[in-house]
Amino acid sequence: MRKAQAITERTMKALLLLAAIGLCSAQYNPNTKPGKTSIVHLFEWRWADIALECERYLAPNGFGGVQISPPNENIIITNPWRPWWERYQPISYKLCTRSGDYDEFKDMVTRCNNVGVHIYVDAVVNHMCASGAGSGNSSTCGSYFNAENRDFPAVPYSAWDFNDGKCQTGNGGIENYHEVTQVRDCRLVSLLDLALEKDYVRSKVAEYMNNLIDIGVAGFRIDASKHMWPQDMMAFLDKLKNLTTQWFSNGSRPFIYQEVIDLGGEAIKASDYFGNGRVTEFKYGAKLGTVIRKWDGEKMAYLKNWGEGWGFMPSDRALVFVDNHDTQRGHGAGGASILTFWDSRLYKMALGFMLAHPYGFTRVMSSYRWPRYFQNGKDINDWMGPPSSEDGSTKPVTINPDSTCGNDWVCEHRWRQIKNMVIFRNVVDGQPFSNWWDNDRNQVAFGRGNRGFIVFNNDDWSLNVNLQTGLPAGTYCDVISGQKEGDHCTGIQVQVVGDSTANFQISNQAEDPFIAIHVDATL
Repeated sequence: MRKAQAITERTMKALLLLAAIGLCSAQYNPNTKPGKTSIVHLFEWRWADIALECERYLAPNGFGGVQISPPNENIIITNPWRPWWERYQPISYKLCTRSGDYDEFKDMVTRCNNVGVHIYVDAVVNHMCASGAGSGNSSTCGSYFNAENRDFPAVPYSAWDFNDGKCQTGNGGIENYHEVTQVRDCRLVSLLDLALEKDYVRSKVAEYMNNLIDIGVAGFRIDASKHMWPQDMMAFLDKLKNLTTQWFSNGSRPFIYQEVIDLGGEAIKASDYFGNGRVTEFKYGAKLGTVIRKWDGEKMAYLKNWGEGWGFMPSDRALVFVDNHDTQRGHGAGGASILTFWDSRLYKMALGFMLAHPYGFTRVMSSYRWPRYFQNGKDINDWMGPPSSEDGSTKPVTINPDSTCGNDWVCEHRWRQIKNMVIFRNVVDGQPFSNWWDNDRNQVAFGRGNRGFIVFNNDDWSLNVNLQTGLPAGTYCDVISGQKEGDHCTGIQVQVVGDSTANFQISNQAEDPFIAIHVDATL
């Protein structure tokens, strides 16, 4: 009897240990449906438009999820007029913004989940609005606030709930990024810094996030994570519920990815945050932009050991992207090297490389246009909010007959080349990086096992080469110049012969100087 009891106890201990390990690793898992490997940031989209996009475009084209703009109540800023960054100045955790109200939010989450596309919330929990924001009801749900008195009754937070007493700088703001305590205890650009060491504040943050989990979200981008102590974050993350079993398997944990800008040379490192979840790898877009632009003597041949070999964080901790809403405006990290939709030819090549390469979990950007106006090298219009009507309401995303978007929505995720590379990544998922080739300059190629192969020509002359693809023999449709439709290719055809080699010809004048083939697009 005792022996049986001892075995049972040992088994229980082993199971508990496994459960704990599972719990620790779970927040790194994006919770996307099997075979879906990327998410898209539909920046500043309305909830009603996201619901439609999940159903009509994202689900059929293999997108795993959507990162949305912050869904909680924010301050209304009228000077400048309704900037994008007002979304990053919370007033409460009520769900009403210019993207929509609670009912529209819930409808979006339900409809997207029902077609297998999950929602990832941009959670702004480091701070509330700016200290000089005044008082009143100028907020997206009409809640009263008084920034000077630190009074946010709709949460409620009071003066006790902020870090004012802890910050040791003269003006209460961050003055030196080499001082860890300043970065985490002082105000980021005058934003009122929450005292996350207090259990009450942690509980209010967790209550907000748990409300979103109950509605059905799959995870969170945690804004300004660098400005919070990792252990404070862990304390509120530990309070989070498992994901709802309506759409997720039993015991699933919310996916966590933390915004930490770490280009090296500062006191705070991305690795400080690995215990909480994945981290945004800002070096990725900065370095890839430099390589594709051929700046600083960089060339694509050097990408052979891309990833950890370039000093990036481990692949299973990285959330990667070519650009995001900050870097495309010159904020954050990477400066002028960042590629965006404004540089569409090079940008598509960078997205092609990112989505073909196995490193990291990938996020695609989807933007809106604004009238850039440069003075002394700086865009003085980079504050501009989404396309909107006179009253400040966000314009709907209209879809043109050719599948592009109207109303100044860029919709990079709908560009054929990018959409087809999202599919490519799904097709090659789990396959090794293989069959690298380069010409010592800016013509490179690589495969993903026996499922896909991609070739780039970023030199100023044409490419004509026979390469080992690792693919089965057959006629493949290039998914960049066209795609497979019915029983034919709308773009270039590539013939892979019996020994898995194929001839590739890419003009340096081509609209898109790269070719991608995979086993799900053959004749």
